[in-house]
Amino acid sequence: MSFASRITRVPFAVQPDRGQEVRARFSDVAPEIGDLIEGTAGTSPYLAGLIEREADWLEEALDMGAEAARDAVLDGIVVEAEHATDPGAALRAAKRRIALLAALADLGGVWPLETVTAALTELADRATHRALTFGVGAEIRRGKLPSIAPEDAAIGAGLVALAMGKMGAHELNYSSDIDLIVLFDETKFSDDDVAEVRPVLIRATRRMTALLGDVTSEGYVFRTDLRLRPDPGVMPVCLSMEAAERYYESVGRTWERAAYIKARACAGDIAAGEKFLERLTPFVWRRHLDYAAIQDAHDMRLKIREHKAPARRALEGFNVKLGPGGIREIEFYTQTRQIIAGGRDPGLRQRGTEEALRALEAKGWTGEAEILISDYRAHREVEHRLQMLNDQQTHDLPATAEGFDRLAAFMGRESAGLRSEIRERLDRVHRITEGFFAPGTAKDAPEVSASMSEVVGRWPSYPALRSARAAEIFARVRPEILSRLERAARPEEALNHIDSFLKGLPAGVQLFSLFDANPQLIDLIVDIAATSPALAEYLSRHSDVLDAVIGGGFFAEWPGERVLAADLSKRLAVEGDYEARLLAARRWRNDWHFRIGVHHLRGLIDGRDAGAQYADLAGAVLAALWPVVVDEFSRKHGAPPGRGATILGMGSLGSSALTSSSDLDIIVIYDDAGVESSEGRRPLPARMYYARLTQAFVTALTAQMGPGRLYEADMRLRPSGRQGPVATSLAGFKTYQETDAWTWEHLALTRARAVAGSPEIGAEVEAFRVSLLSLERSAAKVMADVAEMRGRLAAARPGSSWDAKSGRGRLQDISLLAQAGALLSGAGVRGVQDQILEGANALGLEEREAQRLCDAYALFWCIQAAQRLMTSDAFDPDEVGQGGRSFLLRETQAADMAALEQAAAGAAAQAGDIIDRVLATFGENGRGAQQGCD
Repeated sequence: MSFASRITRVPFAVQPDRGQEVRARFSDVAPEIGDLIEGTAGTSPYLAGLIEREADWLEEALDMGAEAARDAVLDGIVVEAEHATDPGAALRAAKRRIALLAALADLGGVWPLETVTAALTELADRATHRALTFGVGAEIRRGKLPSIAPEDAAIGAGLVALAMGKMGAHELNYSSDIDLIVLFDETKFSDDDVAEVRPVLIRATRRMTALLGDVTSEGYVFRTDLRLRPDPGVMPVCLSMEAAERYYESVGRTWERAAYIKARACAGDIAAGEKFLERLTPFVWRRHLDYAAIQDAHDMRLKIREHKAPARRALEGFNVKLGPGGIREIEFYTQTRQIIAGGRDPGLRQRGTEEALRALEAKGWTGEAEILISDYRAHREVEHRLQMLNDQQTHDLPATAEGFDRLAAFMGRESAGLRSEIRERLDRVHRITEGFFAPGTAKDAPEVSASMSEVVGRWPSYPALRSARAAEIFARVRPEILSRLERAARPEEALNHIDSFLKGLPAGVQLFSLFDANPQLIDLIVDIAATSPALAEYLSRHSDVLDAVIGGGFFAEWPGERVLAADLSKRLAVEGDYEARLLAARRWRNDWHFRIGVHHLRGLIDGRDAGAQYADLAGAVLAALWPVVVDEFSRKHGAPPGRGATILGMGSLGSSALTSSSDLDIIVIYDDAGVESSEGRRPLPARMYYARLTQAFVTALTAQMGPGRLYEADMRLRPSGRQGPVATSLAGFKTYQETDAWTWEHLALTRARAVAGSPEIGAEVEAFRVSLLSLERSAAKVMADVAEMRGRLAAARPGSSWDAKSGRGRLQDISLLAQAGALLSGAGVRGVQDQILEGANALGLEEREAQRLCDAYALFWCIQAAQRLMTSDAFDPDEVGQGGRSFLLRETQAADMAALEQAAAGAAAQAGDIIDRVLATFGENGRGAQQGCD
């Protein structure tokens, strides 16, 4: 399509004579273009002069079409670079032509906003690169850059310009300055040469800025601002990347993090610049939701208003960029939300304002994206028109009625309608952004009892509340906490748990900011504190897991073990070193572990679901972590000799029924396939290799790091127990199980499953397990051994009325019989209830007896799962409080604690009687053992 056919609007000429005068120069253009030129020249003195100066080029350019003309100018900068000794004239000509073309395409509606800003940004990129390489080339020719060849000038010889702000986001406004940070890669030079090179590159940088910014009779290219660099009052205009990194790591501030959201390497050594930005990622994007950034951004907003854009009632002279409801408000709103969540979600790391808003809305971080995008585009159009009038870097609306009339005419609008629209837009943006940054003052706290007041009075002395900033934020949060405690069944009891939670916090700014911005989390904290002191204590040490609650997907469907393992593997793959991977695994596991606990606490899942999910999570951690440990171990000792190893999950892990505090029972089985040793820098014999690899794996699981440990690991179920090697060969495992294993070891094997490592070896072990379990064996011998084990367990831990695990007819007792049933029947199933049902005939159970055992197991599992979520100590109904008791009653559907205690005793008695009868039918040994544990 031709330029003329794409015109959808034209300005109204405020000075018709001037417009007609300029139009007369273009007698051969289409009428639509003539109207556009007349309206433009009759309103903007700057553009009128530019049209006259570039008339010959413009006529040809409009015949070519907007895009072709733009590309020809930009490509001309590259062509010029090949032969010109001074690119200044060519760059200024390119600036005039792109500025004129972009203005006409914008005013005529030929290009949308993003095409206009992209054209201006591309010009800035190419001009900056040409100016930078020109400055560097001059120093190379003078022999001032040691070890640098002349051809290195084309990529800046290690010097790079980072485009910041709107330039970085391809959003330059019409008469924009360009914000740059200029760095050099010190690794391009020897250590001895760096001191000599630094002043040379500073000189090259100054030459670049002069070439871009000097005003001549031909105009200028771009005003250049280098003040976004670290500590601009002290630091030179060009500094080493290492110095910049040290600065950001030590004293970098929130506004500098926000500035780097849009940063990109635009000129010089692009590759070096991109690597620098990659290294800066941890500074810009924090691992946790960073709600403390809200206050920092709000403070910046207030400073800007105070010094540069005070609030005004009238539109005259109002700063549409910096004033309340203006462009910067939208940018702050967007960037602050990106800073908050972008560390956890790389999809939010968008440079462009519109793209970022859409990404935030897609992830549930805002519901105002389309409104703000529409208002942002309209604000930017007004901004461009203000600047096009006289090529001024201004954002102030006209100060007079005549000025407003001119602006409206330039936009093809009537003044009254434009005023009304701008005012509505500013009010709307201000309402949205102010609600985010300054949601309101603290509410009055409700009246509390004297004893509660005493507890609350201690809070200012806690570590989390000692800083002034934490205290300021908590002042807004405290009334919300107390008002929610009023609704608790026992407010004083819940307050004591909240008190323990606050007392355990090492710091408070981030967490209190999180609460301030998300009051619904206070409900969750109060619920947790009132119900699960153990979970509240955990939260006080790992409050960052609350990120997961509002990070998206917290209440989605459970993904399952395979999806979890794939997700963790992906997360670990991007970490830089082994320690970082171990830390990342712990943070990831904590998030999911916390999610299961909250879902259970809130009744979204029951105890059985929670047990399966905890097991899925553990399996995923083992599956994803094993190859990480193997890779790290292999760096020193070489790849695993033979076929590798598999990890068997035993006990509750094998049967997919873990509680929130379960250890992991595992066995490592390897197959060296006859290979005697590894082939690394420090080779090891195969047996020693797998033993040490297993020890490294256990350490990776159990090591106490900042986010805690992953799991406690128990390897006592391996062949020969503590006396056996920590890793067992496949052949040795099979031989041992076939010839030397005790009955209890075969019982344990009924619940084994491969959870990590080599799938091939895992499948072979599973086939062997199924085959071994299907062998005929003496039922009397098995049951006699079971009875003896039962007696030993009862003597070691007789249990109590609230002990769901130990004691006659409870979890451990039922599980032991279930494993015996699986062993005698040859059933391959692993779950306790499945083993009871599959092994009923082999045990001589009547259908109703099997069902009663299953029902008793289900009841005690619900009790156990709830108890472990509430406390890791022995369960005491009085200690967990009303919230904990209510949770337990909901889980078991009991009317009250007395009824639950009675139901548990009855279920245990019935299950115990059934187990007694089964054992008695297999002989006097069973009867005697049974009698010993009554």
